Amino acid sequence: MSRALVLLLAACTGSRTEAAPAARTAPSIDLKPVTSEALCVTKGELADGAVAVPTMRGFARGAGGDAAQLSFTYRGESQDSRALASGDVRRQLGLKLRAKNSCNVVYVMWRLDPRPKIDVSVKYNPGQSTHEECGAEGYKKVRSRAKHYVPAYEYGQSHTLRAEIIGDEIYVWTDGRVAFQGRLPDGARSLAGPAGIRSDNVSFDLVELAAPKGTDAAPPACKREGGAD
Repeated sequence: MSRALVLLLAACTGSRTEAAPAARTAPSIDLKPVTSEALCVTKGELADGAVAVPTMRGFARGAGGDAAQLSFTYRGESQDSRALASGDVRRQLGLKLRAKNSCNVVYVMWRLDPRPKIDVSVKYNPGQSTHEECGAEGYKKVRSRAKHYVPAYEYGQSHTLRAEIIGDEIYVWTDGRVAFQGRLPDGARSLAGPAGIRSDNVSFDLVELAAPKGTDAAPPACKREGGAD
């Protein structure tokens, strides 16, 4: 089939091909360390810079939500384990972006099982804000445009996870290497909130959480949440 005929057929059917945005090899958004006073822990606890409980959630008051970086030292599995609302038990540690509330947020998780991978999802439940309202509903997975090697984090080792949203694209790095690039669903455009942190069934020392400077808008209220999303 000639190229001219292919172009004619595409025009007749209304199909079009969009070029994928170029991959980013390095982060571009400026970040500032989040102080312990600015970190609001909404589930679990952060004791003397360490997390040992099976479920931990938090966000950075006064921070922007389009990027974040987490540096940590892995201390093994948590002594107790806890299943998610879906019933799955996962070992994972990651970032929250645009965390409007418990029902509307972008998650970037560095999972250990069933194999090491970066899992990006958008939890989108318009009109809902608490775990009691949305539970584990509203999740939409984001697919990576290409396969990338993602290492496991091992006991006693320090690692860094970073993520940025540029337009509708999300980029992720593990230990300075590109690990994920994908397009966010349209619903993510309406999300606005700070960056944060999430962990499930892992113990770790929080070396540093960094995020961009936020806007003058009032941050979400710092209050405890129930459930395990």
